[in-house]
Amino acid sequence: MSRNLSGESRYGVHSIDHFALEVPALAKAEEFFTLFGLEVSPEAHRLALRTVGDALPWSYIYQGPAKRLAYLSFNCFPEEYEGLVAQIKGANGVTPAEGGLPYVSPEGFWFHDPDGNLMQLKMGPKRTPSGVPPQREVARRPGERGSVPRSQVRQVHPTRLSHVLLFTPDVERAIGFCREALGLRLSDRSGDLVAFNHARHGCDHHLVAYAKSSARGWHHSSWDVPSVNEVGLGAEQMRNGGYGEGWGTARHVLGSNYFHYVRDPWGSFAEFSADIDFVPAGTTWPAGNFPPEDSLHAWGPAVPDYFIHNSEA
Repeated sequence: MSRNLSGESRYGVHSIDHFALEVPALAKAEEFFTLFGLEVSPEAHRLALRTVGDALPWSYIYQGPAKRLAYLSFNCFPEEYEGLVAQIKGANGVTPAEGGLPYVSPEGFWFHDPDGNLMQLKMGPKRTPSGVPPQREVARRPGERGSVPRSQVRQVHPTRLSHVLLFTPDVERAIGFCREALGLRLSDRSGDLVAFNHARHGCDHHLVAYAKSSARGWHHSSWDVPSVNEVGLGAEQMRNGGYGEGWGTARHVLGSNYFHYVRDPWGSFAEFSADIDFVPAGTTWPAGNFPPEDSLHAWGPAVPDYFIHNSEA
């Protein structure tokens, strides 16, 4: 558990439990996310996405008329649940979700954020890391090869969900919602263009991020892999499977992670990510406000125009 900072909300979520999307074709989603390296399980009226060996789904994919976020589910500690419900209810622009709406179940507390996104708060396990995971870079050894032949490369499988990024018409309001309702802390931002927020209980540099747009929308999910080598290999396996559009391979400034974004069939992205900055519980991260030219990537290819396009606007 983490001590509160002066002036911040008392309680805070610790993890994303899962996210749910609607897409026009479940068969296409099954193809894309299986190629991405996730375990995709067909269930009644939806797909469940898991990382290899993880019993709990990180995502559900539903059939819908167009791609959109169906809902976003957060976990908290049991002793903070009632306090967080009251905290969320009292936050500006938040409205409780009425029973009978699609996806709203008896479990937890359901609400709409100021942009109208459906969200769930529930008691659940901490799925964010509590420390920096070991990297799996191949050590250089004299007289030995550092790589394997291309024909022997194994499929890349992400180990966990790292974060999600949403479009919002009001980045400042989104920061306030994260702070006042969810108890997240600002990590870094670039004016009113983009903002990154982390959980106070030990978390990657960002758990939920927001980018400026004329409307709300889903931009990407980010999936952790053990090293930059897997980032590059993941990009290659997606290209070989027919998904060559995206951005990367490169290295971010805000978060410091190596990345490759793969454009999905609906105009949003799934990201291979490695070595992201980590904020331990009890640590105050020095949040900065960076100019746009310093906020995207330290090295790598130029950002394609379609990367910042909100297909839902």
